Amino acid sequence: MAQAIGAVTELWRFPVKSMAGEQLEAAELTTNGVLGDRAYALIDAETGKVVSAKSVALFPGMLECSAAFVEPPQPGRDMPAVRIALPNGKSVVSSAPGAESELSAHFGRKVKLARVAPEHFTIDQYYVDVEGIDPAHRNKIAEQKLGAAFFKSAGLASPVPEGSFFDLFPMSVMTMSTLRKLGELAPQSRFDRRRFRMNLIVETPEKGFVENGWVGKALGVGAHAKLAVAMPDARCVMTTLAQGELPQDTEVMRTLMLHNRLEVPGGRRYPCAGVYAVVAAPGHLRVGDPVALA
Repeated sequence: MAQAIGAVTELWRFPVKSMAGEQLEAAELTTNGVLGDRAYALIDAETGKVVSAKSVALFPGMLECSAAFVEPPQPGRDMPAVRIALPNGKSVVSSAPGAESELSAHFGRKVKLARVAPEHFTIDQYYVDVEGIDPAHRNKIAEQKLGAAFFKSAGLASPVPEGSFFDLFPMSVMTMSTLRKLGELAPQSRFDRRRFRMNLIVETPEKGFVENGWVGKALGVGAHAKLAVAMPDARCVMTTLAQGELPQDTEVMRTLMLHNRLEVPGGRRYPCAGVYAVVAAPGHLRVGDPVALA
């Protein structure tokens, strides 16, 4: 029997991978996640790799860019264009002539705006300089396969379709309880929800890292939508980066390392916050929707 655990307090999608996204009042949940989420990404023309905020050496300031659809995406239709606001005050519409040239000039590297991930979806990932997280890569940059390419290389079935720009799973969920707990553990840091780039944020009366107990269970959201919670969400350098008025802060990762280091599939333990999920049943999502655990 399903147990009521709270309600959706925030709903987000990120039209361009690694850029700031859109906070929504409502969205369509498809079998592949929130409609329009991670619909686009930049590709480094020189390397063929997907551009990520994790690639801090070559693409600093990705999170200072924001993206929004020029009109709401509709099921069964092509994705609409996106408007990308740059930190210098300029904006670029993806369908406009010269859009990629403007983006290339901004980043100082030639980039392409793509709708489909390369078959060998790879990024350059910086591993944050925090003791114990990944000793082999600490304070280094290493190539990392993501999306369907990651699962293919591991000989596993992929929970995301080939060509999508999701890192690992199509949905991510976090509770306000986790954010409050982190703030109590390290009050000198700002554990703003923007650092974690979640699709759903749930308000629940329980305290602590509530969603840790959801792994392997189902979340019902609203009247019809259902998520199958797959694993804890292992965190990376992106949670520490500056964006807007939020400062760069490696204490975010250090706090997770000390207080919420969990085992993920494969047997390794990582600093985690929130959970990944797949869509068991699509539906319409709204802020305020009840959330139930089964």
